[in-house]
Amino acid sequence: ASGADWLERPERQTEENTDLAIDSMKLGLAAVIADIGAGTGFYTFRIASKVPNGKVYAVEVQEELIRYLEEKKSQTGTQNVRVIRGDSIRVNLPESSVDLAIMVDVYHELAWPMEIIQSIRKSLKPDGRILLIEYRGEDLSIPIKALHKTTVTQISREMKANDFILERQDEFLPIQHFLVFRKKG
Repeated sequence: ASGADWLERPERQTEENTDLAIDSMKLGLAAVIADIGAGTGFYTFRIASKVPNGKVYAVEVQEELIRYLEEKKSQTGTQNVRVIRGDSIRVNLPESSVDLAIMVDVYHELAWPMEIIQSIRKSLKPDGRILLIEYRGEDLSIPIKALHKTTVTQISREMKANDFILERQDEFLPIQHFLVFRKKG
């Protein structure tokens, strides 16, 4: 929660092109999205406006951020956001309910990635997807600490171990990977 100001920094759009990232998700008006590790809801509330007939689950583990999300939801009057308390091994979402689960600069922070991915898997509809947006570990020029970056090779290997395959890899964002995974089979 101590990094909340950094998540809401005014230059984030310029540095990361968050608008392009959201537009590239190709969301339907009734889509159900899960923002895993929602933090301050930077993505959550922007996505909510794109899915007026859908729903956005803001999954967070930190109590201070859960309160922040609830307050922001109340202040903005956003009706299609549901704040969900996750934990280190479960996202606590309804089974077979999610079209797209996103993690923006979150995957590398997971203490138990296999357990979280399996929990997300259960929440996905049969054709549901996982989108990972992560700082490029392959690019040493990106001014982010190495421990906050990941490589496509590493992520793909770990997702494959969880029965997901890379469906889409785009490098249109200035400093992050845009990786979409679908269930095998």
